[in-house]
Amino acid sequence: MNSAKSHHFLYTPIAAALAVFLAAFANTAIAAPDSDLWDRWLPHDPASAITVDHYEWSHMLEMYLRQGTDGVNRFDYGAVTPHDRATFLGYLDSLSQVPISQCRREEQLAFWINLYNALTVNTVLDHYPVESIRDIDISPGLFSKGPWKRKLFTVEGEAVSLDDIEHRILRPVWNDPRMHYVLNCAAVGCPQLNQEAFTADNAEALMNASARAYVNSPHGVSVDARGLTLSSIYRWYKEDFGDSDQALLAHIAQYADAPLAKVLADNPRIRGYHYDWRLNDLAIDVSWVPAKPVATLAAAPERFRSMHGAAGRTVKIDHSETQRVGTGRISD
Repeated sequence: MNSAKSHHFLYTPIAAALAVFLAAFANTAIAAPDSDLWDRWLPHDPASAITVDHYEWSHMLEMYLRQGTDGVNRFDYGAVTPHDRATFLGYLDSLSQVPISQCRREEQLAFWINLYNALTVNTVLDHYPVESIRDIDISPGLFSKGPWKRKLFTVEGEAVSLDDIEHRILRPVWNDPRMHYVLNCAAVGCPQLNQEAFTADNAEALMNASARAYVNSPHGVSVDARGLTLSSIYRWYKEDFGDSDQALLAHIAQYADAPLAKVLADNPRIRGYHYDWRLNDLAIDVSWVPAKPVATLAAAPERFRSMHGAAGRTVKIDHSETQRVGTGRISD
């Protein structure tokens, strides 16, 4: 047997195994966690009078969340003062003291939604500046990306991660597809960070408003002559919205305004999915103009200079998974 053939037979099994390994890695990288109930968080008390104070979270949102010119609610991470950060950390500490299992369901819902969103903002602040939350690689595991699997917080003595809150508590306990519209992952393509904290009293209204806002935004559903391009959320968590494309479109139709509802009535095809992973940072809203114009780039805060070239040229930061050629649409 000549050496060329020998090498062929030697390396072919290795190459095949490597191909399987890489395919598994690719699937792991894009797969969304299943809804998997952590029954530790099922207890609740319908008669409880406990009310959780989320005022400081509302203050942070009021102070630092602004709608960009693209319609995306963006957080001004670089502007948070040391005083406000300390107050915000105090709020998070107060949540760790809440006996949440003794609260009624409505109070629990607001608690977990606010905790998820506040922890996400806090995680970005801990590592700012970053261009995407996926750059915050603090999750355990060789193939993990982003912060979602890291145990970031303690509730009733239990360490919890962002994935725990979303996929082991909120999704399985409430079994409500609107949950996907109220959890913000600090990405431009994610459903908006709401401009007020959730409470037991306003959660239902905010969930409906959030669903309607996302469905009718180009980040949720966009339309062209060839059909619909949907947010990748509808692909990653399709089982939460229905077991078929028809069920998914029926869900979307519940929240569609008149122009989109008219398109959906014709039963259009789903031509693809997209997601924009760029950070929802006010400083990266390249079309946003500060309230007080900066006379020269040299005088601009560092967080603005870092997003522009030496002559003030806008730099577009693309953190999409792929770029569809010729359309300019960010997709996965």
